[in-house]
Formats: sequence, C-alpha cells, structure tokens
Amino acid sequence: MTDFSTLIKQGEGISVEFKECRRALNRDIFETVCAFLNRHGGTLLLGVSDAGEVTGVDPDRAEQLKKDFVTAINNPQKLYPPAYLSIDEVEVTGTTILRIYVPESSQVHRCNGRIFDRNEDGDFDVTDHTRQVADLYHRKQATYSENKIYPYAGLVDLRTDLIAKCRRLAGVWREDHPWADMDDLQLLKSAQLYQTDPETGKSGVTLAGILLLGKDSVILSAVPHHRTDLILRKVNLDRYDDRDLVTTNLIESYERIIAFIQKHLPDPFYLEGMDRISIRDAIFREVASNVLIHREYRNAFPAKLIIERGQVRTENSNKPHGFGTLNPATFTPFPKNPVIAAFFREIHRADELGSGMRNMMKYGKAYGGEDPEMVEGDVFRIIVKYPDSAVYEEDSAVIAQVEAQVEAQVEAQVEAQVEAQVSRRILSACTENPLSSAEIAAALGHKQLSGNLRRALPELRKAGFLEYTIPDKPNSRLQKYRLTDTGKHLLKSMQE
Repeated sequence: MTDFSTLIKQGEGISVEFKECRRALNRDIFETVCAFLNRHGGTLLLGVSDAGEVTGVDPDRAEQLKKDFVTAINNPQKLYPPAYLSIDEVEVTGTTILRIYVPESSQVHRCNGRIFDRNEDGDFDVTDHTRQVADLYHRKQATYSENKIYPYAGLVDLRTDLIAKCRRLAGVWREDHPWADMDDLQLLKSAQLYQTDPETGKSGVTLAGILLLGKDSVILSAVPHHRTDLILRKVNLDRYDDRDLVTTNLIESYERIIAFIQKHLPDPFYLEGMDRISIRDAIFREVASNVLIHREYRNAFPAKLIIERGQVRTENSNKPHGFGTLNPATFTPFPKNPVIAAFFREIHRADELGSGMRNMMKYGKAYGGEDPEMVEGDVFRIIVKYPDSAVYEEDSAVIAQVEAQVEAQVEAQVEAQVEAQVSRRILSACTENPLSSAEIAAALGHKQLSGNLRRALPELRKAGFLEYTIPDKPNSRLQKYRLTDTGKHLLKSMQE
C-alpha cells in the first residue's frame, strides 16, 4: 500500500506532482498527465500544494472533480490518444485528497495538440523541438514490441465477434464507456490497436491488436511461436496428468487459463467481513493476466503455467528491469505492454498496475500458507502455494509413520489428562479433613482403591502435595492423607 505521507514529504519529482485543486481542476493537470504518459509514468496528487502542504479537496466537490477529470481525459480533443485513467480518494492526516496514477504509455500523447515531456519536477512542451520529439517516438517504438504496425492487417484480419464481446464487457463495468458509441475501427484507434507509423506514414493494426483480437491464422503468421502451455503434473511427474496448449487470442487465452485453474485447484471457504469471496480466483486472476500482459512477445520462449504438488509455477519471457525476488513493500511496477494492459483493464480482466499484485500477496498466504514469490529476470517467474490434500503413493509410508506417531502422542496426552483429573479430585476430597485411602475412594465414587486412583496417591505424596497423618507408621490401619500447603496451591491453580 502506498504511504502517501512519505510520498508527500519526498516532494515533487520526475514521477510525482502536486496540485491544489480545492474546488476545481487546474488547467495544467492534463499537461502533467500527458508528460507522465510520455515519460515513465507517475503519481498526481490533488489537494496538495507545491510546497507539500496537504490542503485537501472540498469534500462537497470531490465527486464532481472526479467526474470532470474522467470526462476530460476521455476526450480526444483534450488528450490524444485518449488514456482511460482512474481517480481515487485517499485520506492523509484526516484530509481527503485525490490520487491519479498514470502508467507509462507505449504511445506518444498530445494535450490540446501539444506534446509534453517530463523533466525533474516540470512539464515541458517539446512540440517544436523536432529532435526531442523524434527521440520520444524512437524510444517508445524500440521499448515496446506491442506497437509494431502491420500495414497490410486490417479489420478483416480481426474477429468482429471478439470486438463486440469486449465492447459489452467494458459496458458492464461502466455504462457510459466511450466504446459503446464507437464503430469497430474507432474502438481500435481509441485503444491504440490501430496506429500510424510517424516515419513511413503507413497505418495498420498493431501487434497488440493482432494478439488481442486477431484470427488464429493471423496470430500464427505474425507471432508463430506464440503459445501458453498449461500443465497439470502431480502424479505423472515425468510427463503430465492434463495439458492444454493455448495458441489463440489473448482474450480467450485468459478464459482458458482461468478454466484450467478452476478445474484443478481447490477453492476453500473464505470470509472477508460478512461476504464470502473466492481467494483462488482473486489470486489467479492476477497470475493469468500477468502471464499474458507482461510477456515479451518477440522472445520465442513459451509461457507456462504448471500445477505441481502444493504449488503453481508460471514462467514467461521478460524484458527485465532488475533481477531477483521482488519485495512487495518496495516494488515499483513497470508496464511491459501498456496497450495490452490497458485493454485488459477496460474489460475488467486486470487491475490497475500494482494493485493486482497486492491482492495476490494479500490472499496468497491465506490460500496456501506461504507468501507468493515473484522473481524478475529474463524469464519472469511466479510461485503460488495452494492447499493440496491429495495422498500420493510414495507418500503412504511417511503418512503411516506420521499417523502412528500422532496416535501415540494422542494416547499419551489422553492418559496425562486422565491422571491430572484424578489428581485434582483426590486433592479436592482432602480439602476439609484428612481421609483414609478407602474414604478417598468412596468420595470419588469408587468401591475400592484401584487403577489410576491407586497410582495417583503415592505420586501425590512423593511430590509433596499430600502427607501422612502418621508419618512414622506408614502402614498403620489409622493412616490418613492430609493436604499440604503446596497441595493447596496446586489445587487452586488447577481449579483456576
């Protein structure tokens, strides 16, 4: 979770900007959004002064400010290409501020027809600086393979039924979604899946568009190595118990990954507050989207999701921004395919960058008993533990041994509890007056001294909890047992 107080204390920088916006949006907010999109992304906090003072937004105006922002950011006359960003309310020192997270885009954006870039804590208009604009386009195209344009690919190469399906999915989560009033080509352009190469002037569907919505034959032609291998390997460790080789578009690939998970993994009962939620689906929704969204598609390494005994392991090719196990507390998310990621967010198949990982960490330990692991490298790996109650043949001997040990431990614990109960009753019987062994047996409802009762009396006397009334004549027929001070303390402790 972001510590906004710490973020504010650090001040403005290349990825952080403050705006006061008490009752209305500042006009330069959208220039900052444009600059963040064009550079490395960033966080925009509304209700904070340039000096870092938390002034807050007017609570009565918060909802209207959010509506104004969403309306403007989806207007291609204001920002082009449009960016579908969210704006959230957060509390800092008891004051409401608005937070906008802007991921890095794989496109070059314009605000009011002008190109802005970010430098230190400022937004700079670079529209008329030809070299800087050229460098910006070159960096975007060199970094993100999803932007590769296929000039001879058009709507005929895409599945119109998938486009319609995605339009419906986006409308389910947001009734006024702008895709609802767009035709297919307008939707592709809005989602940055149909672009124009600024150097050649040629237009066409991008690699992202082909992967998301393309016909299988077109996907095979553009990315012949594209596949996601789903494997169940729990009994037959040399090969597999079940397998699904997925080579279709990313929308249906996601659905097949989720179906494979639901087929082979348990979904234990889990309450969050008063509501039951599926922590399995919450965890593997993020895993499935990560395998598809954050893959380097120029690399022929096949993506894998392998269900093993007690854990699920994924592997996919990656363009790393570091190496080693990621720490959720310090991890800074970096978008690998921003266009694909944004499309998945619009149809509610993925969360905002970073929040999905937090959900996976939040529920992972409750699901499998250990925190999930994410390892960054040329191959990105995720390991998630899950509750596996299956018994495998080679484990039977170990299980039999464990059961025998458990049975012996239970028997010993039961015997100890019985002895403790008998001891407490004997001490209680001797509280008022000394009693003979026969009188103790009668007080405990026995006809004679035997079994646990016979064993307990000498043990209590040896331990100093009982004493003879005639210590010099232990075998006297008048011998009785009396509670000692130590015995009184023990009895009181046992009763408490």
